[in-house]
Amino acid sequence: MQIVASTRCFSEFPLLDACDHIAHLEFDKIEILMDDRGDHFRPSEVAADPEGAAARFRDGTRLTPTAFMLDHDVDSKTLTALMHFAKLLKVAQFTIRASEVGTPFNTEIDRLRELTTVTGKEGIRVSIKTETGRLTEDPHTAIELCQSVPGLGVTLDPSYYICRQPQAIGYDIVFPHVFHVHLRDTSPTDLQVLVGLGEVDYSRLINLLQNENYDRFLSVELIPEKTDAESRPLEMRKLRLLLESLL
Repeated sequence: MQIVASTRCFSEFPLLDACDHIAHLEFDKIEILMDDRGDHFRPSEVAADPEGAAARFRDGTRLTPTAFMLDHDVDSKTLTALMHFAKLLKVAQFTIRASEVGTPFNTEIDRLRELTTVTGKEGIRVSIKTETGRLTEDPHTAIELCQSVPGLGVTLDPSYYICRQPQAIGYDIVFPHVFHVHLRDTSPTDLQVLVGLGEVDYSRLINLLQNENYDRFLSVELIPEKTDAESRPLEMRKLRLLLESLL
């Protein structure tokens, strides 16, 4: 397993500035947020010129891209262009968000099958993030989606299973389907707390991943709105060092 940092940690900065912050924290690999509402890679702009976007990124940073997090739906034409862009940067992992709770199960299956048809042609892994308010908030539903859509996996974000009311929910059943991991420290009442003050059992999590022969990435993904700019670098460094000590 390798430790990477998500550019979401510095989403208030332009992409290359976020990369500079991450590089100064001694990360050498990143996961890149893709969102038309922000200043990182905007899917619509990338799709218009994948080669140019890839060239600008390579010229702007030495960090190695390992995964993309697509924060909203895109049409099939845009998705196809994004897959081409991923191949240019030699990225094989895409995380997407599941549909909101209340979406008919079969409707979500159809959406995901259409999406994996596009990604599968390019050899890109795609996984759905576990989140409260989305169909993946229930681990069993997340697994049913994976079983119904060949090639689909889970991006495990344990925070959303720990920070639950009235109590945390067990999620061991998702580990055989994990393609990617997002991490921060979490308490039962706060989605993000200072590293060491939460209830994420990193040692157990890593052991369960190792039992499934997981050899991919652990992505540090802090939520900027929940950590002030001054303390965020320290929290990222602390989490990186903690994870390194367990690997």
